[in-house]
Amino acid sequence: MHGEPAYPAGFKAFDYVNPDAPKGGTIRFGAVGSFDSFNPFIVRGTPAVGLREFVFESLMARGYDESFSLYGLLAESIETAPDRSWVAFRLRKEARFSDGTPVTVDDVVFSLETLRDKGRPNYKSYYGKVERIERPDARSVKFYFRRDPGEESADREMPLILGLMPILPKHVYEKRAFDESSLEVPVGSGPYLVDEVKPGSRISYRLNPNYWGAGLAVNRGRNNIEHVVYDYYRDSNASFEAFKAGLYDARPEEDPGRWTSEYDFPAVRQGHVRKLAFETAMPSGMKAMVFNTRRPVFADRRVRIALTYLFDFEWVNRSLYHDVYRRTQSYFDNSELSSHHRAAGIRERALLAPFPDAVTPEIMSRGYEAPVGDGNGLNRANRVKALSLLRDAGYTISAGQVVDAKSRKPLSFEILVATPADERLALVYANMARRSGIDVRVRNVDSSQYQGRLDAYDYDMIFFEWTSSLSPGNEQSFRWGSEAADAKGSYNFIGVKSKAVDATISALLAAKTKSDFVSAVRALDRVLLSGNYVIPLFYSPTQWVALWDRVKVPARTSIYGYRSDTWWIEDKH
Repeated sequence: MHGEPAYPAGFKAFDYVNPDAPKGGTIRFGAVGSFDSFNPFIVRGTPAVGLREFVFESLMARGYDESFSLYGLLAESIETAPDRSWVAFRLRKEARFSDGTPVTVDDVVFSLETLRDKGRPNYKSYYGKVERIERPDARSVKFYFRRDPGEESADREMPLILGLMPILPKHVYEKRAFDESSLEVPVGSGPYLVDEVKPGSRISYRLNPNYWGAGLAVNRGRNNIEHVVYDYYRDSNASFEAFKAGLYDARPEEDPGRWTSEYDFPAVRQGHVRKLAFETAMPSGMKAMVFNTRRPVFADRRVRIALTYLFDFEWVNRSLYHDVYRRTQSYFDNSELSSHHRAAGIRERALLAPFPDAVTPEIMSRGYEAPVGDGNGLNRANRVKALSLLRDAGYTISAGQVVDAKSRKPLSFEILVATPADERLALVYANMARRSGIDVRVRNVDSSQYQGRLDAYDYDMIFFEWTSSLSPGNEQSFRWGSEAADAKGSYNFIGVKSKAVDATISALLAAKTKSDFVSAVRALDRVLLSGNYVIPLFYSPTQWVALWDRVKVPARTSIYGYRSDTWWIEDKH
C-alpha cells in the first residue's frame, strides 16, 4: 500500500511459516452458535466458519508480516498506474477450481459484478468504484476506477482491494440464487473441499489432493493439515468443557478469568495442553458498548458522555478480569495510528480545518482520555459529572429516577446481547447506571435473532468490536461512512453521518506517503472520539491460545499474530 513489498521476486516462503512443516493429520476447533449457510458473502443467513479462508481464493495473497502488501496467487502478475487509477491482473494458466475447471477472466468479472450487486453492502461500496473493465487478452483483465467529483485522485487502495476479491466459478454460481442463503456445496479454487456437514453443528474440510496452488511461494508452509473440523457448541462454557475433555485441539481464549484461573485441569498439569501468548504489533481496534444514535435517546452527545462516565473500568478490570486489560483510548490504540497522547500535527489540522466543530480542543491537543473511576465500585465523582451533563441535556431527578424535564419520560434504554460474557458485563453496567436513576434493561437473544437485529439496526445499545489493521482503508467507509449509515448490513452500527468523517476517510484512501496516511487516520480517530459514539472498553496486547500438544506452531509469529493455517500436526505413535 505504501513503500515497497518486503519480499523480492522469487522468494521461497513467508518468514512466519515453517516451509518444511509435515503434511497430514486432523485438527479440531470449537465454534459457538450454529450455521445455516454456505455463502459467506451475503447478508442473509449465518455462514459456517472457514468457508472464505479454505474454499474461496483471491487474485492475490496477503503477507502478514507487513502492514499491507499482496503477492500473486490466482494472478501471476499485477500492473497498476502510478496514480492507481487502474489495475491489471494476468491469471495463472494452471489456476483451477476444485471441479477441475480453469479460472478465467469471465470468472473474475462475474465475481465482481455478482458481489457488487448481490453481496454484502461492503462489496457494493468497494466494487462500485470500478468504472470500466477491459480484457487485453484471454488471461488478462484490467479495471479502471472512477474518481468522485472533488477527489484529487482515484482511491489508491482499490488495486489491493481487487487483489483480495474472492473469485467465484461463474459456471456454478450463475445457476444459483446467489443472494439466497443455502447449504448447497460451495465450489472454489482454494486448498480445501467441504467434507462432512451436520447442519448447524459441524462442518469439516479436507485438503484437496489436486489443489492447483500447493507449490506457490505464498502457500509454502501453509495448509499443512489434511483434515480441519469445526464442532459447534451452545456457548463458551460448553465449548471449554469439550476442550478440557480433548474433543478439540485448539482454543483461542478471550476470557481473562478463565485464562488465569481455569486452565489448571489435568491435561495442562501433565503437559498435554500448553498455554501460549502471542505478541502482536496490531492496533487494538475498538471494542465498545455502542450507542445507536438513530435512537432519540442517544441523539444528544451530552447523554452519551454522561453514560460513559458511569462505566467504572478500573473496578471492572480488577473485579471481573484480573487486571489483565488495558483501557481503550483510541480506535487504533497500541499503534502509531492512534491519536492518544498526541497533539494534532500540521497535516491533521489542515484536514480538519473545514470542520471546526468536528474535534474537541482537548482531543485536538492530546487525544482522548477515558474517564477514570475510583475503582471501589461507587464511582461517586464520575456519577456527579454524569448527572450534571444530563441536567444540561434537559433531564432532572424525580423520585430517584432520571426523567426528561419536560415530558417526564424516564431515561431508559435496552442493551442487546447474545453471549454470556457480554450479558455479564451488560448487567454490571446496568447496575452502575441504575445507581444514578437510569433505567437500563439487558436482553439476551439467540445468535440468529441478534444478527437479524444488527442488520436492521434494531437495538438501542450493543457490544461490538471493530478490529483494525496497520493499513485501515475502504472498510472505514463501511464502518463510519455516511452512506453506510442507511445501508442494511453495514458495520456503521452507531449511525454516524459526518462530513468530517467522510473527508478523513477520503484522505486516508488518497494518501500517497506514509506520513500523509498516518495523519489522515489520526484525524479520523479524533473525529470519531469527539463524537462519543461508544463507551470504549478494553483490549489485551496479546493473543491467548491453548493447544493440545499434537498441534505445532512456527517459531516466528507474524505482526498480525498467530496464523492457524501455518500450524501442523505431530501425532505420537
